[in-house]
Amino acid sequence: MAPKKPSCLRSLLLPLSLTLLLPQADTRSFLVDRDHDRFLLDGAPFRYVSGSLHYFRVPRVLWTDRLLKMRWSGLNAIQFYVPWNYHEPQPGVYNFNGSRDLIAFLNEAALANLLVILRPGPYICAEWEMGGLPSWLLQKPEIHLRTSDPADNMTKIFTLLRKYEPHGPLVNSEYYTGWLDYWGQNHSTRSVSAVTKGLENMLKLGASVNMYMFHGGTNFGYWNGADKKGRFLPITTSYDYDAPISEAGDPTPKLFALRDVISKFQEVPLGPLPPPSPKMMLGPLTLHLVGHLLAFLDLLCPRGPIHSILPMTFEAVKQDHGFMLYRTYMTYTIFEPTPFWVPHNGVHDRAYVMVDGVFQGVLERNMRDKLFLTGQLGSKLDILVENMGRLSFGSNSSDFKGLLEPPILGQTILTQWLMFPLKIDNLVKWWFPLQLPKWPYPQAPSGPTFYSKTFPILGSVGDTFLYLPGWTKGQVWINGFNLGRYWTKQGPQQTLYVPRFLLFPRGALNKITLLELENVPLQPQVQFLDKPILNSTSTLHRTHINSLSADTLSASEPMELSGH
Repeated sequence: MAPKKPSCLRSLLLPLSLTLLLPQADTRSFLVDRDHDRFLLDGAPFRYVSGSLHYFRVPRVLWTDRLLKMRWSGLNAIQFYVPWNYHEPQPGVYNFNGSRDLIAFLNEAALANLLVILRPGPYICAEWEMGGLPSWLLQKPEIHLRTSDPADNMTKIFTLLRKYEPHGPLVNSEYYTGWLDYWGQNHSTRSVSAVTKGLENMLKLGASVNMYMFHGGTNFGYWNGADKKGRFLPITTSYDYDAPISEAGDPTPKLFALRDVISKFQEVPLGPLPPPSPKMMLGPLTLHLVGHLLAFLDLLCPRGPIHSILPMTFEAVKQDHGFMLYRTYMTYTIFEPTPFWVPHNGVHDRAYVMVDGVFQGVLERNMRDKLFLTGQLGSKLDILVENMGRLSFGSNSSDFKGLLEPPILGQTILTQWLMFPLKIDNLVKWWFPLQLPKWPYPQAPSGPTFYSKTFPILGSVGDTFLYLPGWTKGQVWINGFNLGRYWTKQGPQQTLYVPRFLLFPRGALNKITLLELENVPLQPQVQFLDKPILNSTSTLHRTHINSLSADTLSASEPMELSGH
């Protein structure tokens, strides 16, 4: 009986020249040789040693640097997702420009002599906003997400797999080099020895391996996802992941140790590694009060509010990310402090409450908190709701944002709402550079308030890390670019990565803008540091990660998976 021909593994591992240079397509091949439990690349036995890098977490100008460092580490492939929501922000509206230029990223990988393992979705998890699914899907309130495949028992799945595929190459598509961080927990780490031991064991077995992550990057803007493990757990802005290449693109001891392991099994590129990027320190800088968020409503919501008897969700008014203000008016005078809350866990995700512009406190998802309010007939009740990132893991995760239930004051269900979908990024980028008139503000401002500062950089410009000691929680922009969320009080992340290309050199004026949502320190100062602070001492929960393989698991390093 003639031996069976190796079958083709379609679209799993693509040489970039095959993808981009179509005239050469007939000279390239990638096959699965099941009879010998191996891959064949251009007819020769092949094993990939790959690392995950997400182009959507790395600005385009830094792609080349990160890819060359990965190739120097001994990798012959990279693995990455394609997030649907990053490229189709509205139905039928596509964006493949700038840092979304997928073809340009593939070309960069080809130039770095790296093959590509492409994971296009539509669902990707990746601790990314809504797992890569676009939020406009939730404009259909009755939608059920990710329900086409009910099987979730991995033992049964693998048994079924081996029934139809008793032979084939050994592959670990996600070998974890570290782990993600949640706000309120400690920065996750995984030891160099654990990572290298597990990799060496798999390579000895002849397995192909992808290391998740090899370079984590950053959840700029509002792009972080969230998990739900008994409670809502939003992901931090930093996606450093304790990866071999740091968030700022620098090689770590883990990288050099992994390169040594890889060199035992295949050739690694010769020559020096591209050096770490230059770093910069600056400050402290004292920020100036710009004004209370409420003072800018006309600019933040130029089309005016939407009226509804009951509050509407972000999705119902087509507000994808960020913030929305809910406003109503008290229908009677309240002399004694009266409980105010939102029933049925109806705050998604944080609500900053104000009465006649005075900050009263915060209501938070999964917290059975109540505020106690007083006010006059006709007093203005404002609730600024923050979307902290939609759930990125789990089936049917229809994570609607905003006020999902009408708030209750005393025994009264509050109705007649005005909703202001806020375009804060537009305000920061287009209006704040103008000389706006001075706005009245309280002597000791609290609640959602803008601060800013212009500053020159007289020396050389380098990558840096924005440190916000004493600030509580908010959003930061550098020269109009949304760096992401800070939550100094909650931790663990204390600094935000600032790539040097965002800063103007040679004495030109740079501008930092903060939206502080709660309380400002007595000295409203920030600093730029030359090293990150990713683990604060105030967080109470520690997360460790170890290998999935039984021979390296230990009781001292438990794992709790979110899924990618």
